Amino acid sequence: MNAPALDFRAVQAGEPAAANWGVILSVRGSVVDARFDQKLPPVHAVLVAGAKREIIIEVLAQSDARHVRGIALTPTQGLARGMKVEDTGGPLKAPVGKGLLSRMFDVFGNVIDHQAPLADVQWRSVHRAPPALARRSTKSEIFETGIKVIDVLVPLERGGKAGLFGGAGVGKTVLLTEMIHNMVGHQDGVSIFCGIGERCREGEELYHDMKEAGVLPNMVMVFGQMNEPPGSRFRVGHAALTMAEYFRDDEHRDVLLLMDNIFRFIQAGMEVSGLMGQMPSRLGYQPTMGTELSGLEERIANTDTGAITSIQAVYVPADDFTDPAAVHTFSHLSASVVLSRKRASEGLFPAIDPLQSSSKMATPGVVGERHYKLAQEIRRTLAQYADLKDIIAMLGLEQLSPEDRNVVARARRLERFLTQPFFTTEQFTGHAGKLVSLADALDGCERILNDEFKDYPESALYMIGTIDEAKKAK
Repeated sequence: MNAPALDFRAVQAGEPAAANWGVILSVRGSVVDARFDQKLPPVHAVLVAGAKREIIIEVLAQSDARHVRGIALTPTQGLARGMKVEDTGGPLKAPVGKGLLSRMFDVFGNVIDHQAPLADVQWRSVHRAPPALARRSTKSEIFETGIKVIDVLVPLERGGKAGLFGGAGVGKTVLLTEMIHNMVGHQDGVSIFCGIGERCREGEELYHDMKEAGVLPNMVMVFGQMNEPPGSRFRVGHAALTMAEYFRDDEHRDVLLLMDNIFRFIQAGMEVSGLMGQMPSRLGYQPTMGTELSGLEERIANTDTGAITSIQAVYVPADDFTDPAAVHTFSHLSASVVLSRKRASEGLFPAIDPLQSSSKMATPGVVGERHYKLAQEIRRTLAQYADLKDIIAMLGLEQLSPEDRNVVARARRLERFLTQPFFTTEQFTGHAGKLVSLADALDGCERILNDEFKDYPESALYMIGTIDEAKKAK
């Protein structure tokens, strides 16, 4: 990681008249203890140390009247006991303004895209309160993604929070990238991508893909990658949210906030908590996990001036959905899209499990009577098929009643119709990507349920866009 290029005293508002100096007492990995005789820095204050002021420390606890304990947001190589440390007089800040668009940042607000330095920006604290309830909007609207299985069975909410849950290698990042591709071009607002503890390679690929697609002018990217210290990964989400709040509150624009991966935020908090010497709770997680997650998630909200719509990838450790990290995240979301390893192994992509996934938008009052009834019928058909799978495995399809055989045929055709070739995977699969409107997706499902395609082979419905493509494939 490059050393921060910013002079942190230069970006602090309300800078103190006299510098407040302290002395480093101990360095244990990323945890730094310091003594201040003059004035004790408050919690969340930023301290700088090192010959080039390149080591940045955030105060997390005041031990007594003279001592503070902080976590380093940068590597601590070269830091030693007895060295001087300076209180910058303010918290960690993020840049906000129109100059952010089409740029790539780290947690400190440094540009990392090798372009010209930042101009025409203000600096705001990354620690901000969520909007008051009186300012929040209560309107419910659907946010179309162009992905059949999501729009039909798990509709997303404009101004809501959607989570993509799954273990390693089931396609969370691919699905998230596809949503960016489909939405960024069609929405007038700003898109902010926040990479928390993920691979550097993914960030670079995303940057080049967005540049080629011509959507970079309305996009901001913020990264705290997996090779960076836990303090840096823990704060990068707050920095991205501060930027998103500027576009929502000051520019009155809709913001699409994409986070990959919210589990890494919880994991960074767990590392920080362990380093600070806190006693872990269940399964080694930090005792303050619920509070930390709420502090981030509650800031993502609809107000009367604009909306922040968030789509978050959530890694599920060992595919265990009872893990505390997954359970806590579920409670904040308006839609939960669950990716299944079993469906991925069957080649049904996107590998979304329609029976485990859910959305608070899937009610007649929001999506309409026809859409609601169709979604319920699809779920019922797929659930019946799931129940019959054991019988089919033991006795074979022939032993089922004619009625059950029809259910199985419908369910298998629905499963294949709800697959879709992605734009982001064209180079790997050879299938051209397809964007399908909600009306076309509903029409296709309705016609399959009405047995219009019972004489068509299942393969004709696999990896197509609209249902009419099946007739050409026959």
